[in-house]
Amino acid sequence: MAEARAASGGWLLLHVSLPFLAGYYLSYTYRAINALLGPVLAAEFGLSAGTLGLLTSVYFLAFGLFQIPLGVLLDRYDPRRVDAALLLIAAAGALVFASADSPGALLAGRALVGLGVSGCLMSAFQAFVLWYPADRIAFMNGVAFSAGALGAMTATVPLELALRAFGWREIFVALALATVAVAAVLYCFVPERRQERKTETLAVQLAGVAAILRDPAFWRVGIALCTSQAATVALLTLWMATWLRDVAGFSRVEVAQALLAVNIALIAGYLAYGRAADAIARRRRSTLPLFAGGIACASACLALITFGATAWTLLTWSLFIFFGAVSSVAYPMLSRRYPRAMAGRANTCMNIFTFMGTFLGQWGAGLILNRWAPTATGYDPAAYFYAFGALWLAQFAGLLWLLAGRRLLSAAPATA
Repeated sequence: MAEARAASGGWLLLHVSLPFLAGYYLSYTYRAINALLGPVLAAEFGLSAGTLGLLTSVYFLAFGLFQIPLGVLLDRYDPRRVDAALLLIAAAGALVFASADSPGALLAGRALVGLGVSGCLMSAFQAFVLWYPADRIAFMNGVAFSAGALGAMTATVPLELALRAFGWREIFVALALATVAVAAVLYCFVPERRQERKTETLAVQLAGVAAILRDPAFWRVGIALCTSQAATVALLTLWMATWLRDVAGFSRVEVAQALLAVNIALIAGYLAYGRAADAIARRRRSTLPLFAGGIACASACLALITFGATAWTLLTWSLFIFFGAVSSVAYPMLSRRYPRAMAGRANTCMNIFTFMGTFLGQWGAGLILNRWAPTATGYDPAAYFYAFGALWLAQFAGLLWLLAGRRLLSAAPATA
């Protein structure tokens, strides 16, 4: 029986964890690919900074808009079915993107990809809740985030090497085929946790969503997560690359190498914060200081970058991304407040903040960069002070908002 075999860590890794991690790996590859591919697309289609920001961030908009329906689906159906079905939409989006002949077609393809991969991380989280003990959840979430960082690493030096041999359209066709393959593995080989199937009516499930949204602590953590991710993910997946080119003077090869290095720091951050959060939870203590401390350290690094510090460029960016990985702590911190049957809805409601923040941060930074005339090689270096400064102010304001409501996290939520 699957239940008995679930005691084996190796069986669980092979039959449950790896297929879901493969989905999130692809999700993050799609997410990060424009960091290196963006200048190629901008040159081919004549895209401004604002349009490039919108093209990249529409992924996050489509992703975020589907999170509440996704949470209902995950709490009602097995996560493998939900994830596999959505990945087929992502594959279709990748094919639309690969065949695009206009900016509008690029936007449509990118939005379909965002919708299609919107379930990858949350499905993995749901699977971990169903199959792993409670004191392993934060670490497993960190492992999932790390799989995503591997996807982001694929969109650095390996992508730069691939672009030397293949066109970007061929690369997207290959991604589409890989996405279909992962969907097939999820549907055909991942076991279903039948005893966890939900019998709640849709009305009851939506009432659970409403209860989460009425919880003041949810909004404190969510807004802090939103503003932090508006800085961290928006920069990592697009504007860090152009900053390195325009301010630090990096070549495309050097940009790819730098992106690879900071994504290694991202993996280290996810694993370190996951371990630390589980250790704190086992002692029945709040992980709020860990979460707030990580945001504060990331904010300090972003302040240095905003003011144009280039003496220790790679180290500063690596520390910024390492500390920004504390975002992974927000999910188990909030999900522990609600019944296990609400895990999917709690995680997806929280995930809305991540993707709305990233969408607004990425697009907003592009609009600010557009206010200055472009140079012969990119964007005006002076413009980054204002674009990054706006993201820093948002991140710091979110931290203050979180700390001002820290007592709310110790109060029990009203989930009935």
